[in-house]
Amino acid sequence: MPFQSDGHDDGHEFPAILRHLVAQRGLPAGDELETFLRPRLRDLSDPFEIGEMKEAVDRILLAADRKEKVVIYGDYDVDGVSSIAVTRKVLRAYGLEPRAFIPKRSSEGYGLSKAAIARMMSEGDKPDLLISVDCGTVSVDEIAELKANGVDVIVVDHHEPGPNGRPDVVALVNPKCGGGPAYLCAAGVCFKLGHALLKTRPVKDFDLKELLELVSVATIADIVPMIGENRLLVRHGLKRLPNTLNPGLKALQEVAGMNGRATSMDVGFRLGPRLNAAGRMDVPEDALATLLTDCRRKAQNLAEKLEQYNRRRQAHEVQIRQEAMAMLKETFDPERDAVIVLGSRSWHPGVVGIVASRLMRQFHKPTFIIAIDENGVGKGSGRSIEGVSLVEAINATRHHLVAGGGHDMAAGISVHEDNLDAFRKEFGEFVLKGTNEEQRQPRLYVDAEIPFSDLSLEFLKDYELLQPFGNSNPQPIFMSCGVNLSRPPVHMKNQHLRLHLRQGYHEQDAVFFGGGEVNLPDPPWDIAFTIDRNHFRGRTSLQVIIQGVRAAE
Repeated sequence: MPFQSDGHDDGHEFPAILRHLVAQRGLPAGDELETFLRPRLRDLSDPFEIGEMKEAVDRILLAADRKEKVVIYGDYDVDGVSSIAVTRKVLRAYGLEPRAFIPKRSSEGYGLSKAAIARMMSEGDKPDLLISVDCGTVSVDEIAELKANGVDVIVVDHHEPGPNGRPDVVALVNPKCGGGPAYLCAAGVCFKLGHALLKTRPVKDFDLKELLELVSVATIADIVPMIGENRLLVRHGLKRLPNTLNPGLKALQEVAGMNGRATSMDVGFRLGPRLNAAGRMDVPEDALATLLTDCRRKAQNLAEKLEQYNRRRQAHEVQIRQEAMAMLKETFDPERDAVIVLGSRSWHPGVVGIVASRLMRQFHKPTFIIAIDENGVGKGSGRSIEGVSLVEAINATRHHLVAGGGHDMAAGISVHEDNLDAFRKEFGEFVLKGTNEEQRQPRLYVDAEIPFSDLSLEFLKDYELLQPFGNSNPQPIFMSCGVNLSRPPVHMKNQHLRLHLRQGYHEQDAVFFGGGEVNLPDPPWDIAFTIDRNHFRGRTSLQVIIQGVRAAE
């Protein structure tokens, strides 16, 4: 039966459907419901709960007092460049002028690599203090060399610790190594560092809230769990984003056509890809410059450059995906093969992760796509399905790899092309051994059945209290049954469909992205869908986005 609204209780003016959806996320009613739906900045936890935060604060304030040379070393993705931007803005408030450094993705790889450190040392004065953000937790050998060279190191990170133990640093500020919210992205940890510094030594006319937009963009783009303080930071950052004082973020929104609104979807599919494109094209410094500039004209020029990088990235993506699909047609059997592992010397290493993500969703298989260089060494990105940890898979197959690491659902590897077949075979065996047939099948989870008659702007207003959506707080999927077409589907570009639907006396427009590639049954249908607020030519409406269609039962 459809989920029907009833009265309000618990002293909250929330409709029953909203309470139902919140309950599915494991939250009780009362004060915790209020905190979830209306998170407040004053609810942020003490930053000193994170281990070694005091040591980091003391060392940074010492550097400020001594006017030391400081380098902020960060990753080339959105979280990395946002972490550098947050940390640099905080340190400048204390009179420091830190140099920012980002490794080249293609030639120097991720994190504190020896090649990147050598270039960093050659491009400027040797730092007294190096602050590694969004990397460094597992860089034991590289940090030992920096220390031997007279460089103090602070690591501000959120990645899992490695098997070789703690690096020899002044402070390892990483909630996954002890204390504080372990779900934060690196920019969130950097924000906590800023909070700790300001609690220790306040700075006049510096407002940490002005960094919330950067933290929210990084949190969404890094696909960390949208719970607890992440939810709080993103909610307030998104609220500020349309009127941000950051010229680069303002210009990026204009280039991306966001039209004065900001949701987690806008950040994930509009801002994030443009910032990431610079790193993928080996010019991450342009993404960082966009976030750091105070000049509106420069911000506009940089945003337009990121747009061009994104278009180049899209062209590479189309090429790789077409070639990957041709390979799969020759060698892949979805009934037999538990994984997808493909490599080529013609693929751009900065784009393989996007293709891996698309193929994983299309075939519902854990996937690695690998770009192989002229020396036969491949750099690959992996994306996984629910129930398969890529970190565990990498550890189980490490004897075939040069290197590997990351998160359970997204990871990177280096592998020689001679070992590609062996890695594919053992990776597949790992997945088959650790999952059953049902776990390997794609599933669409429906949160509630709802009739078209309940879909209104008033309902949407209540529903939007659940935002921001993301990892661990997924966008709810609704279901409506016995739906007919009121007119034929309209084909749009990129195989998308616009549908005009009818259920009883109620009509509803809908969009089905990629629906032109789907073999639709004859109506009536049962449809699964998400909803969103749509602004078009000054008119606001509730938009239905189709997620799945089946013949009505």
